[in-house]
Amino acid sequence: MIWNRPMETMSRDTLAALQLERLQKTVERVYHNVPAYREKMQAAHVTPADIKSLEDLQRLPFTYKQDLRDNYPFGLFASPMKEIVRLHASSGTTGNPTVVGYTRRDINTWSELTARMLASAGADADSVIQIGYGYGLFTGGLGVHYGAEKVGASVVPISGGNTKRQIKLMEDFGTTLLACTPSYALYLAETIAEMGIAREKLKLKAGVFGAEPWTEEMRRELEYRLQILAIDIYGLSEVMGPGVATECPVKNGLHIAEDHFIPEIINAETGEPLPYGEAGELVFTTITKEGFPVIRYRTRDISVLYEEPCHCGRTHVRMGKVSGRTDDMVIIRGVNVFPTQVESVLLSLGLTEPHYVLVIDREGLLDTLEVWVEVSEKMFSDEVRKLEKVERKIQRELESLLGVTAKVKLVEPKTIERSEGKAKRVIDRRKLTK
Repeated sequence: MIWNRPMETMSRDTLAALQLERLQKTVERVYHNVPAYREKMQAAHVTPADIKSLEDLQRLPFTYKQDLRDNYPFGLFASPMKEIVRLHASSGTTGNPTVVGYTRRDINTWSELTARMLASAGADADSVIQIGYGYGLFTGGLGVHYGAEKVGASVVPISGGNTKRQIKLMEDFGTTLLACTPSYALYLAETIAEMGIAREKLKLKAGVFGAEPWTEEMRRELEYRLQILAIDIYGLSEVMGPGVATECPVKNGLHIAEDHFIPEIINAETGEPLPYGEAGELVFTTITKEGFPVIRYRTRDISVLYEEPCHCGRTHVRMGKVSGRTDDMVIIRGVNVFPTQVESVLLSLGLTEPHYVLVIDREGLLDTLEVWVEVSEKMFSDEVRKLEKVERKIQRELESLLGVTAKVKLVEPKTIERSEGKAKRVIDRRKLTK
């Protein structure tokens, strides 16, 4: 279902004209209201008057997460605090938290975008939407919540965790759509099976899963275990929160809300723009936000943009599923390795449970990679020879894909920590021993 057909299906020429108008207003706004942006633009010898076409966006300097920390808490806000009605923030585990603010209009825009997102998964006034994203300072819970109310659905704002209660309410309330991270959805599916709840007792039809990279293999696993339509969604608090982009049921890339955001793909090393169809780092410029606009924000997410029309009728550019983050990537003996590559191999082989962790260590001067993978109760009781055969097969497949040797260690069921939010996929012991 298309929530806002006039905006989501407008012609490319009309959309480009709208983007330019909104971009010019946003650049003018930050230049005059945000000293940090004005200083950056002056250093780059560019003024708002220089933005005469969408191509001129590339003349503007990038914004980094460190800029948010350096201007903590409200230094990048473009609206006075009396107009800010909502604050969200990151955890700040590596320094000052990143703080974002929303005006009343920003909240209305956000609600519109998450309504589009949920409608893409089939949500309407008859839906019961269970939100397993965290509420509070994290943008996920409240972001999805307002969109769910906008489509007229009945909202179950349970937040993350409390897994058995989640499932009881899912059964008792007749939940039709689940919103949470894909790793937590997998944990829910596993717990449903352990509790012996027959799938026909649940009314689940779809799920919108995001906040962490996940593979097509993971989608198939979730759709099989939960018997639902699994839709990928994308957003980050610095840009808006959930609702920046979402898949439609065609599942051929995530439609970016281009009437509110201008996406770019750049070479992460050089910062040079890359053409459609080429993978690189995703960059966003907001063009309607009042409280906290961002110009050319470097997300660190690795993706690709597609301009070809989608069969669903939406005309906005699509982004490919995020394959990883530049800051999640680990380098093993000069080779770039992403957790999603390992996930893809494990799920495609189907020999183990879909729970894994990468353990990075250092022996002498050489880095080592060990992949711990859970096996089922039945497999764990198999003879050692069979388990060793599975380990060798996974190791061969990983080496073929990654181009680096990885030792595979099959571990007991329930050994790997379950996530009620974002899954922790990497343990880097090199950092612990420095």
